[in-house]
Amino acid sequence: MIAVVLFHFNPAWLPGGFAGVDVFFVISGFLMTSIVVRAIDDDRFGLLKFYLARANRIVPALAALCLVLLVIGWGILLPEEYAALGKHAWGSVTFISNFMYWQEAGYFDAASHEKWLLHTWSLAVEWQFYLLYPLVLLALSKLGGLNAIRRGVVLLTVGLFVYSALTSVIWPSASYYLLAARAWELLFGGLAFLYPLPQNQKYSRLFNLVGISLIVVAYALVDETVSWPGYIALIPVAGTYLVLVAARQDSLLTNNAVFQALGRWSYSIYLWHWPVVVLGYRYDIAYWWVPGMVLCMLLGFVSYRYIENIKWQRYQRLVELWRAKPLWLGALAVVMGLTVVSYQGLSGRFSAPMQQALSSVAASPKRDVCHIDEYQNPVKACEYFGKDIRWAVFGDSHTVELAYALGRQLESSDKGLKHFSFSGCSPSLLQPAGSSRCTRWYKEAVKAIVDDNRIQHVLINHRYSWALAGDHAPGYPNAPTIENKPRAQRILRSLDATIKTLAEAKQTVFVMLPVPEIKKPVSGLLARAHVAGVSPQRLTGTTREYYEQRNAFILAHFKQAQYPANVKFLRPAEAWCDEQSCYAVKEHKALYFDDNHPSLAGAHQLIELIPAALRQ
Repeated sequence: MIAVVLFHFNPAWLPGGFAGVDVFFVISGFLMTSIVVRAIDDDRFGLLKFYLARANRIVPALAALCLVLLVIGWGILLPEEYAALGKHAWGSVTFISNFMYWQEAGYFDAASHEKWLLHTWSLAVEWQFYLLYPLVLLALSKLGGLNAIRRGVVLLTVGLFVYSALTSVIWPSASYYLLAARAWELLFGGLAFLYPLPQNQKYSRLFNLVGISLIVVAYALVDETVSWPGYIALIPVAGTYLVLVAARQDSLLTNNAVFQALGRWSYSIYLWHWPVVVLGYRYDIAYWWVPGMVLCMLLGFVSYRYIENIKWQRYQRLVELWRAKPLWLGALAVVMGLTVVSYQGLSGRFSAPMQQALSSVAASPKRDVCHIDEYQNPVKACEYFGKDIRWAVFGDSHTVELAYALGRQLESSDKGLKHFSFSGCSPSLLQPAGSSRCTRWYKEAVKAIVDDNRIQHVLINHRYSWALAGDHAPGYPNAPTIENKPRAQRILRSLDATIKTLAEAKQTVFVMLPVPEIKKPVSGLLARAHVAGVSPQRLTGTTREYYEQRNAFILAHFKQAQYPANVKFLRPAEAWCDEQSCYAVKEHKALYFDDNHPSLAGAHQLIELIPAALRQ
């Protein structure tokens, strides 16, 4: 638990701290195996009794967390965020949140800091294991008693470990979140119970020391670039196994008052720590880890003392389930979560100007239909809205809303455009075929535009500085530097070749200069404005100084580039910035739908930089 908390507050402190979850899984598997196998051996195991005992242990504190977050969310979250929290709340209490997060995004994505209950995926995995594992042990015991259980658990552990090692590379997100690739870790804990070592002080001390060393090595040396939980996860898992089989009660590291207290509170601390981390991230609180960690401990203690310590009534018969108060508490969290989802985040909580701003945080309706992230023949590119195709819009995902906005303006005179966009595709016209996932498409798309005699004008846009130096968000307000200069020069040569090739074949080529990237997703800026009672008429996204610094390399390149006379630059900073600031919201309209892509409202403003005669 400590490793996970440290990692979440600052990954640099403990790069492999996320492996603390794997350690927890092994310990949990050990405890569950001991409970179930002993009860089966004594002929006193009851499936319903086991499930209710687990529910009494896990559900109340989890449901209380969800209910508190739903109450807080009413006051600070935007409708889309609140609806997401409602969805994740009912998913957490019903223990299917791991499936939700698997479908949504990666665990290490920036967007993870916008999900208040992301950490509950591990509780979902644990609960799913609790549901299935006793059934497996019962079946094995019927086949051959304790010996069959031992052999069966060994075979399952080995088989599922091999499965995890393979799928962590093939399906990394699914492997991270789903039980099938995690079960071997829980089963490994079961092996520690089923195959105990003879009590020997010498070997016990050695195993304990080696086990702790392996765990520390995993925390210190593994990081988020490693496929997880692949075969490398065997390091912390084996380390935990050795600590368990060593069974030392006199270890100074674990047998002291501080660690014992943290151990008692660990479940509640784990529950509360991630929402505390998200809170600090949301409001950019400097040195948040100092009060944040104190707050985690305090909330963990309160949850343990006043919720976990409640002695809930235990029931033995199925017909008595309705009387189980933890289930009622969980049901309340589910109903509240579903209510928030069904009312789409309860937007009526906001003022009319705020609702207007929120409604403008929108992407192109054509994004899911016409924008691609894997190869597709450019001949099949979308054409809309008029029949007389005069334009092509070409580039990465930052062209999508521009294409839609331009298409709408052309529509009145029955003119149209052809839409060419590939997600995350840097200029690569001169790159060898196969050098990136989009090189083939890029070359073919340029040729398709050149060969299409209907097309007279081309609009080009890329997220240039991202392609050259990487994402802006992790280090903001410090702009990332270009680490690979030869690669940057190759990108620029391809960009120049693209512009010149299209300029030779078409009447006009418009190049959109860099669109400002803002410090936070626009929804987060609007949420802050709502909490602070600030009007959303105009909200700053970043400084003009940051814009110039972030894009200095590409702006300097464009300034000295020798392009044909029919190449025209469009300058977003002239539309969205003044001398001091670049705005995220203007006149109650959001200019972005995240922290770098123009919204439809923002795209309409940028398209107006094109001469009116050419867009009518």
